[in-house]
Amino acid sequence: MRTIRRSRCRRQARSRRPGGRKDGRPPPVQYWPTVLNAGSPYQSTNGTPLANSTTATDISPAPQLTVPANFYYVGQLWRARAWGIYSTTGTPNLTIGFYYGGAAGTALAATAATATGAAVSNLMWHAEATFRVTSLGASGTILGFGLCHGIAATASTPVLMPTSSSSGNSVTINTTTANTWTCGATWGTSNTSNTITCYFFQLELLT
Repeated sequence: MRTIRRSRCRRQARSRRPGGRKDGRPPPVQYWPTVLNAGSPYQSTNGTPLANSTTATDISPAPQLTVPANFYYVGQLWRARAWGIYSTTGTPNLTIGFYYGGAAGTALAATAATATGAAVSNLMWHAEATFRVTSLGASGTILGFGLCHGIAATASTPVLMPTSSSSGNSVTINTTTANTWTCGATWGTSNTSNTITCYFFQLELLT
C-alpha cells in the first residue's frame, strides 16, 4: 500500500491578462489533471482475478493507492477509470464499483447487481466515474457518478453507477483520515467459472 504526496498531486497555474479583466470578472484558472498512481509500482502488475466468491473484493492492481488525511478541499474534482476482462457460466449478477477504504468500505459509485451475458468468455469491461468533494470532516461528502460498459446481458448497453439516487449520489466519507481508493467487484453466484480481472486502474486529480 502506497501513500501519495501532496506536492505531487495538486498543481495549478493562474493565467492573467495584463491589467486584468475590464469587466471585473476573475482571471481564468488553468488546472492540469494529475494521475496519482502513474508509473511503477502502481502500473506494474494486473489485479488478482476474483472467482468462486460472492464477497465484495478489491480487484485493483497492487499496491493500493492511499490518499493522505486532510488532502481534500471543497470543490475538488476526481476521476477514476478501470478496465479488464470477465468470464461466466450461466448469467450471474455482477457488481463493479469504485470504493473508499477498500471494497469493504464505502461505495463511491457502483453498478447495481447486473445480470451478465450467458457463458461469456474473456469479455472486456470498462468503468469510469467522476467525483466532486462537497464538504470536509469526519462526515465529509462527495458526489459521484459513472458508467460501466461490457457487463450487461447486451454488452454494448452501458450500466449506470449508480442507477438512481435522491441526493445525486452524495456519499459520506471521512476526509480527516488516510484512505485507499480502489476498484472492487462482487459476484452474485459463486463459481470457479465466474471470474473477473482488473488490468488497469487509474485515479486522477482533476483540480
